[in-house]
Amino acid sequence: VQLQASGGGLVQAGGSLKLSCAASGVFFESYSAGWFRQAPGQEREGVACIRRRDGRTYYADSVKGRFTISRDNAKNTVYLQIDNLKPEDTAVYYCATGDLSTFGDSWYLNTASGSWGQGTLVTVSS
Repeated sequence: VQLQASGGGLVQAGGSLKLSCAASGVFFESYSAGWFRQAPGQEREGVACIRRRDGRTYYADSVKGRFTISRDNAKNTVYLQIDNLKPEDTAVYYCATGDLSTFGDSWYLNTASGSWGQGTLVTVSS
């Protein structure tokens, strides 16, 4: 599966963006999917994921209530709706597929069997 992320841009604080991650290839629906971000000088962090088998979603505490992940298997696409953007949301956002492990509300997406997209830049001005 190859992934192509899009939808990033420059937005004022308080605004919204919807990122898309289009998958090509077969068996997209066989994978869980997630969104990650990496801000300058910081490590990459997982912000949201959606479980393959039932569509349950998980979020990082820092984005709960503002980020919404969804997927449309018919379109082979995963989305990330970002509302009430903050300057600290500025980062390159990546999508990925893989096998999801969960521990209560915690989650880990093992991407060894999946793929990564190329990233899309989100810049939030104050």
